[in-house]
Amino acid sequence: MANRLSKIYTRTGDAGETGMADGSRISKDDLLIHAIGEVDELNSQLALVASHAPEVFVASVRSIQNDLFNVGAELTMGEAVIEQESIDTLEQSLDELNLALSPLREFILPGGGPVASHCHVARAVCRRVERTMVSLNKQQALNSILLSYINRLSDYLFVLARAISKHEGSEEIFWQSKRMTNDE
Repeated sequence: MANRLSKIYTRTGDAGETGMADGSRISKDDLLIHAIGEVDELNSQLALVASHAPEVFVASVRSIQNDLFNVGAELTMGEAVIEQESIDTLEQSLDELNLALSPLREFILPGGGPVASHCHVARAVCRRVERTMVSLNKQQALNSILLSYINRLSDYLFVLARAISKHEGSEEIFWQSKRMTNDE
């Protein structure tokens, strides 16, 4: 593989624009750049999860990180990269993780230990990515599979947080609604 990034700084973005894969330039505050940046933020948050997660969960998180690079590539190039197979893999993983978890009868608060908490942060960032992509989709049509993948990923991250919490022996903290506690 050739050296793709032989020089990190180019000075070409100093005026507030960035280059796209097709050679065009757009403003760094464009909604598309927001989406790409938020995907990068999500990937970085998952790096934190992977670096501290129990080994049994690391391969799955690393696979998702690779998928997120593909999401970024798809956004940058405007060509479909994410395929139904990625969604199917997430759903299969969700089903497998859920088998070992007790059904939720109440809302839980983010938490469950440090790694699970980082996973909840990743889930919240993923939801932000999704909101930005929905807005972007109103401006320029995105691959519907891409939107579904991000939606499913936030579900997966919620269940992964629960699975990590259980694996580490941390208890989930249930939401104590003011309304519920006042009715008792």
